[in-house]
This record gives sequence, structure tokens and C-alpha cells, in this order.
Amino acid sequence: MTVRKAWVVAIAAAGAGVSFVMLLVVGVYVVAGDLVNGLNGAGRKLAKGAVPAAYQGLVQEWGNLCPAINPALLAAQLYQESGFNPSARSPAQAQGIAQFIPGTWASHGIDGDGDGDRDVWDPNDAIPSAASYDCTLAKYVKDVPGDATKNMLAAYNAGAYAVIKYGGVPPYKETQNYVRVITSLQESFAAPVGRVDPSEQAAGAIHYAQEKLGTPYLWGGNGTAAEGGRFDCSGLTKAAYESVGITLPRVANDQYNAGPHPDRDELLPGDLVFFSDDLTNSRAIRHVGIYVGGGYMIDAPRPGAVIRFDPIDTPDYFGATRVTEDGAKALPSAV
Repeated sequence: MTVRKAWVVAIAAAGAGVSFVMLLVVGVYVVAGDLVNGLNGAGRKLAKGAVPAAYQGLVQEWGNLCPAINPALLAAQLYQESGFNPSARSPAQAQGIAQFIPGTWASHGIDGDGDGDRDVWDPNDAIPSAASYDCTLAKYVKDVPGDATKNMLAAYNAGAYAVIKYGGVPPYKETQNYVRVITSLQESFAAPVGRVDPSEQAAGAIHYAQEKLGTPYLWGGNGTAAEGGRFDCSGLTKAAYESVGITLPRVANDQYNAGPHPDRDELLPGDLVFFSDDLTNSRAIRHVGIYVGGGYMIDAPRPGAVIRFDPIDTPDYFGATRVTEDGAKALPSAV
């Protein structure tokens, strides 16, 4: 279904009660059609709030340690490994925010903060160590043909020998997926350079949400028959994008990482908009809605309320995400 046809369907379904807002939606989306040729680079600066404030300076600084990495790539690795949790421990005994196994830490951990120790549980050591280890691996495989960053990531996952043996990313499904995930996910942590392209699925997602207007809120609701078709905020956004073939994570703070982050004055219908009591940390996001234009969103706001149109310009407005298929697929918890 084309974008224009989808909007015809969306308008027909809206009803007279939302006609003014829908005119705003259509106007904004038609303008968006002129933006398709805009810039879509990842950039080297981090998107606002994408990395918790406590770690943002470290990631920005150490993410520029060598040409094979950048701050957004380093952030994507940390998020994929631990969700920025400095106390994370895996069944394989990987430890800390960067998930070093003890043997690798013993060889490659550094004293990042210069306090005289190397503590895998301290992000001030672990984040610099992750960047240093990435750059060491990049040196190991510097003579291998192909993309230096992808070869470095492949070496991180499969070992430098495998990359050298196969002359690039080895034919291991796990390794190829790891490289794809990190390179795609970095787009979600980078401040966009110029405008980002509108999502082709946005109109369908809004149409789905419109059909749920007036539905009572249910904490934890996913819209199942057993739940009476009710949703909470992230359950609604997840179902809306699932209706157009994009699977998002269940919770709002993970949905924030499903694509690049347009500024407030660059919002387009279909963007997810987020709200938080901590405007420096995407992990603290507590609410999400679907932007429809004109400063309004469709959201499932709270217990006792119904799915409705709400303004987005409130003191707790955090930011927005333009959902992409690649971004959603890269998320480690897109289930």
C-alpha cells in the first residue's frame, strides 16, 4: 500500500471528531514527501540522551580513539552487550557494562580513570577498555580487505584469526549477525546530520492507532482478546508498528533505540515521541506515543484514561525516534 493510499484510508477511519488533527497530519506528511532526499548520515556526535549522562562523556571521548570506531558505534556495543548496566553478568561470566570475560579483561583491561586499578565493574575503566580493545583488534586485522570497522567487529566476535583466514567477515551466522546488529544500531545512538528520511510504514502505524481511539488503558496491555483489546503506552506503539511488519521491543526505553532521532522541529507523522522525568537518560523513559502532526500524538496515557490525542509539548518531553526496519531488527530485545 502506498503512502498516499494509506493516508486516504487513515482519513476515512478518523471520523469527524478528529478531522482538524487529521488535516494537520496530512499537511505535515505531504511536506515530508519533499524530504526524502535529505541527508541521512550517522555523524560522530551522540544523540541527545541516547547514552546515560553518567557515561556520555566517556563514550564521546573514547569513541574517537581510532578510525575504526566512533562514539555511536561504541554506544551501540555497550547497549547491545549490557543495556548500559555496569553490574551486568552473563551466564558465560562476562562482566560489567562492556561484558569482558575474565581472560580478556586480564589481557586488555586498562586503568581508564588513572586511579591505580583496573576494575571491570567500574565504567570509568570498562568503557575506555572496550574502546582500546576495539582499536587493538582493528590493528590486528588492518591488512584484511574490506571495511575496517566491520572487520574489527568480526574480530571482536570471532577472533582476529578468523577474519584474517577468511579475508574479511567470516561466514559464521553469529558473527555476521553481530556485525549487522552493531553497524545498524549505531544509527540509533548518533545525532543525525540534517534531516532523516520519513518512514514508509508510518502511515499504516498511525492508521492502526487511530482505530484504537477510545479504548480503555490497561497496564501491561498488548491488545489481546483476553485483555479486551486494551493497551498500555508501549503496547500500543508496538502493536501499531507490528501491523506494518516492524517488530519493536516491548518497553518504551528500548523502543527509543529503533531508529535515528529527529529534532522537535523535524518531527513527522509516525515518529515515536517519548517522555521522561530524567531528560538526560533514555533508560529512564516512562511514556511513548505516536506523533500525528501539529504538536499532537496518539497515546495510551494512564490507568483510568482511554487512547486519545494528546499534545506533546510538555516539560517531560524527551525526544523522538523515526522507526526504521533495520533499527528495530538490530535491537537485542525486539520481542
